[in-house]
Amino acid sequence: MTLTPFHLAFPVDDLETTRAFYCDVMGCAPGRSSESWVDFSLFGHQMSAHLRGGTGQAAASGAVDGKAVPIPHFGVVLQMADWKALAARLEAAPGIDWIHRPMVRFAGEPGEQATLFIRDPSGNALEFKGFASLDAVFAQ
Repeated sequence: MTLTPFHLAFPVDDLETTRAFYCDVMGCAPGRSSESWVDFSLFGHQMSAHLRGGTGQAAASGAVDGKAVPIPHFGVVLQMADWKALAARLEAAPGIDWIHRPMVRFAGEPGEQATLFIRDPSGNALEFKGFASLDAVFAQ
């Protein structure tokens, strides 16, 4: 099976702040836009930020490997080298709203992964995972 890009539309409070975060901090290429939305390529996936007030609502949380994680959240599964580059980019950027700094979870178990959680300027929670082999993404 060939993986294809996913599409995600998500709410934001301010398009210019969102554009600066996703382009300048995350390194996303911008796509089409209007006065009420903007598309980004997030590692080849189509992300559509739509202007909508009241986005900074508190998320619920779930527990994964002993850590509370925000629900909902979204992100991308990456090869480990790409994940390490993103983690270094975010650690060097000022003002990142960290939920969980880069760490390894499920160490020594099937599905071992590196992960990090941040919030964008509108409060959307993002998770980025890194795997040594993408064959381990669904390992049990």
